[in-house]
Amino acid sequence: MDARDIIKRPVITERSADLMSMDKYTFEVDVKANKTQVKYAVEKIFDVKVDKVNIMNYKPKKKRMGRYSGYTRKRRKAIVTLKEGTIEIF
Repeated sequence: MDARDIIKRPVITERSADLMSMDKYTFEVDVKANKTQVKYAVEKIFDVKVDKVNIMNYKPKKKRMGRYSGYTRKRRKAIVTLKEGTIEIF
């Protein structure tokens, strides 16, 4: 997998904005990516040194729209702690 395929997009929420002050950045990553691949992708794309990677899996939820029902997509989120450097998301 290419580094751009592993990291899909940054997650911008109030909580993730608070974590940025502690050099922790949140990304939505590919469902099949592991911690080592996420670390390599962030270091390659943003030219920073990564200290630690935490990954969370989100299961799909059942949703309804009228008489039709389905599931939201499953996703994976990674919180990346940096050793040195910063990432300019905005």
